[in-house]
Amino acid sequence: METERGIRRRLEGTVVSDKMEKTVVVEVSRVQRHALYGKTLHRRKRYKAHDQANDCHAGDRVRIVESRPYSREKQWRVEEVLERAR
Repeated sequence: METERGIRRRLEGTVVSDKMEKTVVVEVSRVQRHALYGKTLHRRKRYKAHDQANDCHAGDRVRIVESRPYSREKQWRVEEVLERAR
């Protein structure tokens, strides 16, 4: 979904918390090489994402997309559920 202000960022991650109403916490992991030593580093960051339908649960793989601010910490929304948890 493009806007006149640019292309929205999309990230894939795992839902780690669904205890809030219409909000999930998504943990996004990435692999990075150390600039000097070349060691592989595993980095992770948590994003609060808006889940309008309240249908995401802990363990689900989801895609989140940048959107308007919903609150002080929530500027992402769940675009789709890629894989359900068992």
